[in-house]
Amino acid sequence: MSRELDALTVVNQLRDLAADPLNRRAIVQDNGCLPGLILFLDHPNPQVVYSALLAVRYLAECRTNREKMKGELGMMLSLQNVMQKGSSPGETKLLASEIYEILQAAGNEAEQAEAASCRRKAHFFLGSTNKKAKTVVLHIDGLDDSTRRSLCEEALLKIRGVISFTFQMAVKRCVVRIRSDIKAEALGTAINSTKVMKAAQVVKGEDGGELMLPFQEGAEEAVVEHNEDIPDYLPEEESPSQEQDKAVTRVGSITDGVGWLSTAANFLSRSFYW
Repeated sequence: MSRELDALTVVNQLRDLAADPLNRRAIVQDNGCLPGLILFLDHPNPQVVYSALLAVRYLAECRTNREKMKGELGMMLSLQNVMQKGSSPGETKLLASEIYEILQAAGNEAEQAEAASCRRKAHFFLGSTNKKAKTVVLHIDGLDDSTRRSLCEEALLKIRGVISFTFQMAVKRCVVRIRSDIKAEALGTAINSTKVMKAAQVVKGEDGGELMLPFQEGAEEAVVEHNEDIPDYLPEEESPSQEQDKAVTRVGSITDGVGWLSTAANFLSRSFYW
């Protein structure tokens, strides 16, 4: 197995562990994992960089982690490098920018109040800290199992402008983070193109209740911009998931995660330079 493949395997596992809120404090407190993720941000493989950013974004959702993450040697500088690097895909830059803003605001009372409010929402990202991105909630009829979820992932990843997404399998929903210039109809067209699932947008009504707005068949097919040149950032290498409300890929338990952190730290210590 090549060193680059080893790096991708490790960062994907860290990403999946970080997706579980029960693991986030342990990962940040570990002496090797957070410094290792910072090193992954400078990796030449864009898949590794994007997966590392997703892991860091998950970890930043825990407010108690933010001060330590902000102060970790190289964290803010590496995020800036990703944001300024000419070869970084647009979605990667947006995600790095969002993380940078969250960590930069760590300790600010106003930001903490906003985070407390946003924690009550079933969103993958907290608030709208990046004005260039927005969140769309989809209800997907037919999102019944891991096979359908994989089809949904493939469809969403083909759209240029999708930053990230989270599945809530128990309620057949997907929370998608996209560029502000991308229309929600593009997501509906992508999901409907699978022929086995049908999407509707979930919005809040005037009375505070939820409304489901179906997408017009074929309304956005002519204007959807597809990803053809950038890599598949979120490969599905794991076995089918049986857990509910997990993000993108199967997440290990806290018991599995803590034991695995030692293995990851050993790999990172052997691979300080690529």
